[in-house]
Parts: sequence; C-alpha cells; structure tokens
Amino acid sequence: MTTTERFVRGAIGPDNRLFSNFKVMVETAFYGNNVTPVAGLATAYQNAAATPGVVVTDMPVAHAADLGLPADAKLLVSNDGKVVGRTAAARRIIGQPGIDADYYAGILREALFDGTSRHFDRGDVVVGLSNEFAVRAHLCLNHRSAPNLYSYLLNFQIATKAALAQYADSASLPENDIYLYADPEWSHPDFPNGLALFDPEHNVAAVLGLRYFGELKKATLTLAWATAHRNGFVACHGGMKQYDLGDHKFTMAAYGLSGSGKSTITFAKHGDKYRVKILHDDAFVINQARGTTTALEPAYFDKTADYHTDDDAVRYFLTCQNVGVTLDEDGQKVIVTQELRNNNGRAVKSRYMTPNRVDHLAEPLDAIFWIMKDETLPPILRITDPALAAVFGLTLATKRSTAENLVGKIDRNQLVIEPFANPFRCYPLAEDYADFKALFNDRGTACYVLNTGYYGSTKVTPAVTLGSIEQVVNGTGEWRDFGTLAGMQYLPVDGYPVDFADAKYSQSLQARLQARLDFVEQQDSAMDGYNQLPKDAAEVLRGVLAEL
Repeated sequence: MTTTERFVRGAIGPDNRLFSNFKVMVETAFYGNNVTPVAGLATAYQNAAATPGVVVTDMPVAHAADLGLPADAKLLVSNDGKVVGRTAAARRIIGQPGIDADYYAGILREALFDGTSRHFDRGDVVVGLSNEFAVRAHLCLNHRSAPNLYSYLLNFQIATKAALAQYADSASLPENDIYLYADPEWSHPDFPNGLALFDPEHNVAAVLGLRYFGELKKATLTLAWATAHRNGFVACHGGMKQYDLGDHKFTMAAYGLSGSGKSTITFAKHGDKYRVKILHDDAFVINQARGTTTALEPAYFDKTADYHTDDDAVRYFLTCQNVGVTLDEDGQKVIVTQELRNNNGRAVKSRYMTPNRVDHLAEPLDAIFWIMKDETLPPILRITDPALAAVFGLTLATKRSTAENLVGKIDRNQLVIEPFANPFRCYPLAEDYADFKALFNDRGTACYVLNTGYYGSTKVTPAVTLGSIEQVVNGTGEWRDFGTLAGMQYLPVDGYPVDFADAKYSQSLQARLQARLDFVEQQDSAMDGYNQLPKDAAEVLRGVLAEL
C-alpha cells in the first residue's frame, strides 16, 4: 500500500511520527455509529438524488454504466446559498506562524462533538492515477450534503476493487492516508465565514461551516500536493497536455488561477491540427527524478459559463452546482448555465469528455507556461534565463476570479501575485521556488509567459493565445529581444506592438516589475519570515530593473 491506513498495535502512540492529536481526533470521527459507509457510486447517486432540494434533471449521463452509475442516471443539480465560491479566508494551517494549535484543537474537538448529533456518510477514493504516485483519501461528510459526497466520489477515483488493486502496486510513501471531515452545518461566532483547518504533516483536515463543493476538492488536493512535495514531486495547480508531431512530442504545462484560461488552453483542439493527449486541466504532480507527470483526478470540475444548454459537452456533465433549471420545449427539466443564476456555476464532468485523456505521461516536460493578467506584458514572452523563469512563476501576477468568495473589501479586478498559481500551498514558498528552479536549471525545461488579460487597453483573445502556443509547438516563432532585458524575448503579434520608446509603457512595465520585487522582499518579514526566499530571487529582479 502506498500510504498508511492500518498500524501494528505496538506502533500506535505518540512516538510514531504519523500520529498527532489532530489526526486522532479527525480519524476517530469516521468510526462513530452516526457514520454510514457509502460503498459505491450507485448508492451515492441514490442518496444525492433523494436529498431535499436536489433537482433530478431529464438529462441522461453519458457512459453511466462505464462510470458505475445506474444505466438511467440523470444529471443532478444542487445549489448553495449566498456563497458560491471557495473561501480562502477560512483556511488555517497548523504549524504556520500565528496559528495556536491548542486553541484550534479545542475548536475541532467541540465541532466533532457537535457533529455526533447528526448523520454522516463516508466514502473512500484514490488521489493520483499512476503507480508513481497515489494516495488513499477518506471523506466523512454530513448526510445532508450527500450531493457533495456523490460529486467527490466522481471527481476523484472511487476506491473500487479495480482501483485498489492498481493502488496496491503503487510506490510506497511513508505517509498517512488522507482523512477529511466536513460539516457545513457547523457554526461558530468567531468564524462567520467558516473554518478550513489543516494538519498537513499528518494528512488530516476539517472543513466546517462551508457548503461549496470546491472546498472539499481543494482540501483534498492541498494534502495530496503536500504529500507529493515531501516525497520528491513538484506540486502543480495547472493544465497539462502533449502534442504528437510525428517525429517528436511536445509536452507542456500551463499554470494559472481559475478564470485565467487554463482549461481553455488545456482542452483546445487547435482545429484538429495535432494529435493531442490531455493529462488534466487542474491538478497533477511532476516526478523530480524522472520528469514524468501524473494526474490526480479522473474528472474535471469546471465553470459552466461557456456552455449553452444544448452544447454537446453537457452530456458529459455528472453533477452541477449553483446553476438554474428550466423546462425545454418538450417539458424536460434542463440546466440553465452561462452565469444566469449567479457567478461561478460549476459542473463535475466525466473523463469521457476528452477521448484523448491519459492519466500519466512518461515523456519529460518540455515547457512551462505561466498564465498572467498583466497589461504591461505582450501576449507571449520567452524567458531563457532559468532563475528569471522561476522568479516569474514565483511572482505570477493575475486577478481574482469569481471562483473565490472574497471576504472584506477586496477589489476583484486588482492585480495580485499568486506564486506558481497555487493558493493551496501549506509549506514554505521557498521550497516551491527551489523545485521549479530545478526544472528550468537542471532539466532544461523551457519557460514562457502568457498574458491572457489586456495588453494596454487591448484584450488578448483566446485565438491570439492559442496561435502563440502553436508557434511554440511548431518551432516557427520569430522571437525578438524584449527591449534591453536579458533573458527575455517576445513573439510579435499584430495589434500588440511593443515599444520601449514609449515612456509611459516603460514606466508601467518598471512599476510592475518593482511590484514583483516588493512582493519578494516582503516575504522576509511576512508571517515571521515563514515564506522568506533565497537572496537570488530578489537579485534577479533587481538586475532586470537596472536594465530598464
């Protein structure tokens, strides 16, 4: 087995590094007599369909039998209340500065006791879809949220006999199984926005007072990514695909927040010009020793904004969250998408949406694309200096999306820096910086920066972005020096001129680069220096600024 679920009795105790009070508290809840195991997807489907408020549409699920569902399974719709996105402000990580472990232990004990008065269900999945990396995960969830347990078992690989047989052949990891406890009905006056509490070293978490399905998905990935990071893998929040050009293959990864174009880039068919394999559009890991990649999930959890009701892709929707329902001309219940009900309508989509889907790529990664929204950057840059390539990922500049529930007065359109497009990191930032720098420096991975927002006042369209990527894949781009900045080149695109003689443009670019440097320097003191970075990160940016 790859991770540890069972222990020799003599190994159970405080001297075993796999145990902590948080692990013991969370895992114990799974065995209460108020918890019912959900063994299969058919049962999970029935529980979800019977939950008050769930809409059983008249839209059949494609490949239902192949997925282990009833042959007549329909798309299920469940809707939350005011909050329809992930609440980053609710996250607390045990072991980070300012987090009082004793205080949160008391909060958790009380939450678990409160939950004993309610009925819970539990389900088991595997996170990681190759024998290089796989972790077993367990979810204990309030029964009234049965639709989210169903979505969870669809999103990850449910622990069937076949899945567990493959899992048994996976590489052994000196780690706990993941245990996630979740109770959306919990409330506490000190946590009006809910609480997502993590003990990553021991692979346990509790998601309390939060209804949004994405909280369960990302809590699980938070722990799986941390496990991967501790065991020789690079944790990746991005999309991964491979182009087969006949005489060679080109494997690329695109990193960006929700709404940046990550999924659009990953799923793009390019007019069927290429034979393409898709690994995943959200979560994977890179083996540092081999350069190979493994997807963490079989399904996709994506926005429904770009899908009309009669879009062919809708037949691969398994569940929908926070969308509407209406009647078609035949009186059939069908979904209403395109953000009519609210922002960030979502669907769990089956792997069959992408017939070119794979779970593992044996060929090493050729290129990384950092996806940004920075109006001073042209549609695409090539970064040839390995240190600068890592620094651009470290200072990935973007804008918040509607997938996030922002607490307080936060401007969603304000440019923010989200290192490596991964807000789910629960270990020091310098460690990710070292991992990505090694990809560029030691493995020779190429680096590109995509701006999918505005360049000046001109929107960078998806056609421009995909066309730029095609030139990289084909090796046909005619790159030009990006002013006098060493290690940076741009690909000329009609309608997006680069003019360093324009003083206003140069000043704006300098201000953006200075903001990146400021971010790096702020890590020296923020969170008591928890995310302090090596000196070379700031030195690289100072060198670029000096050239301006």
